[in-house]
Amino acid sequence: MTGPLVEANGLTRRFGSALAVDDVSFAVGAGEVVGLLGANGAGKTTTIRMLLGLLAPTEGEAHLLGGPPTQENRAQLGYVPQGLGLYQDLTVAENVAFSAAAYGAETAPLPGALAEVGDRLVRDLPLGLSRQVAFVCALQHEPRALVLDEPTSGVEPLARAHLWDTIRAQADAGVGVLVTTHYMQEARQCDRLLLMSRGRVVGTGSEADIVGDTRVVAVRTESWQQAFEVLDAADLPVTLAGTTVRVVDADRDEVARLLERSGVVAVVEPVAASLDERMVVLARS
Repeated sequence: MTGPLVEANGLTRRFGSALAVDDVSFAVGAGEVVGLLGANGAGKTTTIRMLLGLLAPTEGEAHLLGGPPTQENRAQLGYVPQGLGLYQDLTVAENVAFSAAAYGAETAPLPGALAEVGDRLVRDLPLGLSRQVAFVCALQHEPRALVLDEPTSGVEPLARAHLWDTIRAQADAGVGVLVTTHYMQEARQCDRLLLMSRGRVVGTGSEADIVGDTRVVAVRTESWQQAFEVLDAADLPVTLAGTTVRVVDADRDEVARLLERSGVVAVVEPVAASLDERMVVLARS
C-alpha cells in the first residue's frame, strides 16, 4: 500500500446543535509521526473516534489502510486510548496475553521493567508502568499504524522520554503514527503538526509554520509580580516563564504604558511566540 495509512476527509460531527468537529481533513503516511494538538474540547478525541469507526461522522469520510474502518483493517491498527483500555483486574502478563490472543498473535516477552511486575494486577501499578503496558498491548500484533490519544499524560518526564523512544522506533520501522499530546516538547518530536481549535484544523506543518507571525511581549523586571498583576488586571493574556512576564499577541507600546503608569520599571520587547501561546491566541479569537 502506497497511500495514506490513516486519512480524514471532511470529517464533521454534531451532537445535537453542538458542532464538535468541523470539516477536518488530514492524512498520515507510513513512517510518519503526526501530532494532533489542541486544548481540551478542541475535538481531537472525537476525530480519533471517527477515524477508528467508533463514532459515525455526521459528514465526511474516515479511511484506515485505504478503506473505511472495519474489523479487518482495525486488526492492523494499534490503539492506546486516553483510558489505556487495560483490564484492571488482570495482571500485566494476562493483559498482554489477552491482547495478543485477540489479534491472533503470539505473546511477546515482557520488556524491561514490565518483566519484573508481570504478575501484578494492573490496578496496582503506577501510571507510568500502566502506560508502558498499554503500549506493549498495542504493539503485540505488529500494527501498520498507531493511534495514540495522549499516551504520556500524567507520566513523569523520564518515562515519557522512554515512551517516545518507542514511538520513534515504530515510525523508523515504517509504522504511521497519529498522536495527541498536551506537551509542547513532545510536539517537537513529531514530523508534522496539526493544531485544532473549536473543532477545526487551524494550523498545519512545523512549529514555525503554526506559530506564524504571532508575537509575544516579554517583560523583564525585578517587580515581576507587580507587572503580572497590572497586565492581568488590564485583561491581557499574560503568562510567566520563570520571572519573565509574557503577554501574548499584545502591543509593545501599550504594555510599556501600562507598566509605566503603575511605576514598574521594566525592559519590554517583542519576542517569538511558542505553540502554547499561539493556542492562547486562537482560544481568545
